[in-house]
Amino acid sequence: MANSVSDIAVHQKYMQRALQLAALGLGKVSPNPMVGAVVVHPEKGIIGEGYHQVYGGPHAEVNAIAQVTDASLLSESTIYVTLEPCSHFGKTPPCANLIIEKGIKKVVVALQDPNPLVAGRGIALLKQAGIEVITGVLEQEATLLNKTFLHHIRTGMPYVYLKWAQSTDGFLAPTDGKPVLISNEVHQMQVHKQRAEVDAILLGYNTVINDNPALTVRHWTGRNPQRIVVDPQLALPLTYQIFGGAETVWIINSQKTDTTNRIKYLQVTNWDNPTEMLELLSKNGIGSLVVEGGAKTLAWFLNGNHYQEKWVYTHPNLYFANGIAIPNSGK
Repeated sequence: MANSVSDIAVHQKYMQRALQLAALGLGKVSPNPMVGAVVVHPEKGIIGEGYHQVYGGPHAEVNAIAQVTDASLLSESTIYVTLEPCSHFGKTPPCANLIIEKGIKKVVVALQDPNPLVAGRGIALLKQAGIEVITGVLEQEATLLNKTFLHHIRTGMPYVYLKWAQSTDGFLAPTDGKPVLISNEVHQMQVHKQRAEVDAILLGYNTVINDNPALTVRHWTGRNPQRIVVDPQLALPLTYQIFGGAETVWIINSQKTDTTNRIKYLQVTNWDNPTEMLELLSKNGIGSLVVEGGAKTLAWFLNGNHYQEKWVYTHPNLYFANGIAIPNSGK
């Protein structure tokens, strides 16, 4: 670790910048992690910085090093990276090898990569090459930034957000189940921002029938998520808005596994809880998803705590007195 208080402060300063850069990849790099990198010269300060911008594209270290206009300065510089440099050939060459080739003598890392393809090998490779490696700088911040990636890698399951809007007295909808706009414009913008930051969004059969949602990010700038519909009996017509657009649609059912253009069918045999479905989605590259209901689908995840976070919006002045209760709410 750092040798003095001043060293720690300097490392934290530049790692904070690397984390800011990494966050620019939110919603763009999954299932890869968000990573930022900063190259710092002891006299000239930051001489290169970059981040992982798009899945399959150059990694943060590559972009940061490429920004350095005078390569002779690299041997005197330190590179700060929010996640351990990779040591394997994937869609791009190993970043650890690049750092070694460029003659960089010190590497500061926030977080070790739990991916079995890396898992300390990148750090070990750097040390074997005689490079000084400092780890754990702003580790908690780096962990929080990549919470969905880390959960996916460590558990083999997607990171699940449950999302719903409720009346002031705690109901999802009136008794007749007819759609009522509970959220306001600001909340809709927040929801669409969150949609742009996850891989997929999941709805139950009844919600699609009743609301006919488009599930786009029209109130925000970003990519539309993949759509997931729980339709055990394959009773949902393909004319609903959820099947429009260019995004992949996953139909979770009990009858078949098939692919037709963008429509992909995943067959589930255990409907007691969503574990089997989540495992299948994970194997198909879904690392994070938002469950937007309705009540039956939310209960499927709430019973047994098959989720990591809840996003709940409560209208400040809307009362139903009676209606469709929130699962496990006691109403």
